[in-house]
Amino acid sequence: MNRRSFFRSAAAASAATAGLSAAAATQAATIEKTAADPAYKIKNHHLKQTVMGWCFKPMDAVTLAKHCKDIGLVGIEGIDKSAYKDVMALGLGISLVGSHGFLTGPCNPKYRDEVVAKLTDSINLAADVGCKKVITFTGMKFDGMDHDEAVKGCLDTWKKVLPLAEKKGITLVFEHLNSRDGSKPMMGHPGYFGDDVEFCFDLVRRMGSPNFKLLFDIYHVQIMNGDVIRRIRTYHDLIGHYHTAGNPGRCELDDNQEINYPAIVKAIIDTGYDDYIAQEFMPTWQDPILALRHSVMVCDVG
Repeated sequence: MNRRSFFRSAAAASAATAGLSAAAATQAATIEKTAADPAYKIKNHHLKQTVMGWCFKPMDAVTLAKHCKDIGLVGIEGIDKSAYKDVMALGLGISLVGSHGFLTGPCNPKYRDEVVAKLTDSINLAADVGCKKVITFTGMKFDGMDHDEAVKGCLDTWKKVLPLAEKKGITLVFEHLNSRDGSKPMMGHPGYFGDDVEFCFDLVRRMGSPNFKLLFDIYHVQIMNGDVIRRIRTYHDLIGHYHTAGNPGRCELDDNQEINYPAIVKAIIDTGYDDYIAQEFMPTWQDPILALRHSVMVCDVG
């Protein structure tokens, strides 16, 4: 028996003593890549699982959406708006509408008018397609930036579009990103202003609206701050959307990464959240759809 098998057997035995099955104990720790089921379909529906389309490029949005329907996902995001009609015709919802991007956020005064214009367009588009959420970001730090002025600029800019969001029934979800991992594009975002999740929660509080919440990206939070489950339990009323990915590497949610997703998903469910959680990992497996099925399975907590 190797070391990994020993600890898995020990966990199963301990759970059995407590009245749990060995299978439940294994899931509570991890689901190995070898357990990926090529025919897996979502069985539990405590959360609305969706997928981030950009991660699966060059696969086109409609092809990905067909796979999503087969797996049992109910939404898709991170795709070009030109594909909305076609993926919605397949029965998927648009779980999140994009806007101005993380490079051009309102912490920098030269982008604030652009942010207002793009958020306005995205709020209207979201309302038109029946989506309830639009993403926003702080943007990147810049030479000569004054911290307090940057904070004020973010809050003032978001407050310009918040009345429209409230009128349309749209929630702006502000994403926290990690600034540590600059090893490859999209692994992290060195220089991002909103890289401390406690700071980001404070900005959400200061906005003071149920239509402005945090997009809690589990991968980014793990890298920058950790203590993921405690933060979910503490701040769940300020969270409006979730993203997943394995760490390190923004990879699949398999046994080669450190985040215990079944336990985290259970904690999310226990807060009463029943909305979207998006798979936003960058596939490294030869079969990206098998990787998607596996990560969906990991998060399909009963």
